[in-house]
Amino acid sequence: MGKFGVTEAKEKALFQKMKELGISEQDFEENFIRSGGPGGQNVNKVATCVQLKHLPTGIIVKIQKDRSQGVNRFLARRELIEKIEGSIMGKQTKEQLKIEKIKKQKKRRKRKTSSKLGSEN
Repeated sequence: MGKFGVTEAKEKALFQKMKELGISEQDFEENFIRSGGPGGQNVNKVATCVQLKHLPTGIIVKIQKDRSQGVNRFLARRELIEKIEGSIMGKQTKEQLKIEKIKKQKKRRKRKTSSKLGSEN
């Protein structure tokens, strides 16, 4: 296990990506907040939620996906790097692609139902 409680291969890939984009650990401001929701007493007592801010760009990410603070720190860095990469290189993030896909599906369904309704009347 590495610094964040994930495999060393994942950590190595994260740090490699950070190096490629020219991001260092000093660029981050990290805060720990108490999480909410499922997870029992551990979540309610321990500050496992991680808020990470990239100081040069001002992008903020807040993660509370796991009960472990270390894993949440890793996930926050990974998501923040993805957002920074999207803003620098103009790439769409996975989240943006997913939203776009859902919009297309809704549009297609709407056309399909309107054509069915239009043909009945």
